[in-house]
Amino acid sequence: MPLSHAVARFNRAVTNKVTRLIAPWAPGFGIVVHRGRVSGRVYRTPVNAFRRPDGYAFALTYGRGDWVRNVVHAGSFELRTRRHTHRLVNPRVVADPDHRLVPAPTRPVLRWIHADEVLLADDASLGSAP
Repeated sequence: MPLSHAVARFNRAVTNKVTRLIAPWAPGFGIVVHRGRVSGRVYRTPVNAFRRPDGYAFALTYGRGDWVRNVVHAGSFELRTRRHTHRLVNPRVVADPDHRLVPAPTRPVLRWIHADEVLLADDASLGSAP
């Protein structure tokens, strides 16, 4: 079971406000820019973003939250990381019980909190996307 809803609410109200300040430029972080499925409102969610040869991986430490459902529904989104903006496409949630899709230093934490799913998305600029 990923982190609890109470922890998620606290992070949304407190931690995310601080993280938003460093996420656009700090290694391993980013801001996912997505649109609400129902409201149509634009959201900016700080995340841990891990570069892969064909795009990015995002450990789903809170499970399939709103931002995950929004990007999967839309089929594309933006990631702002390391002072660059990437258009990501083909977002999909995959099981990763061995945590091989994320960097080795993050694996023990993900095992400890039982976060066994990852969102993968392709970088549209690399031409690997359908």
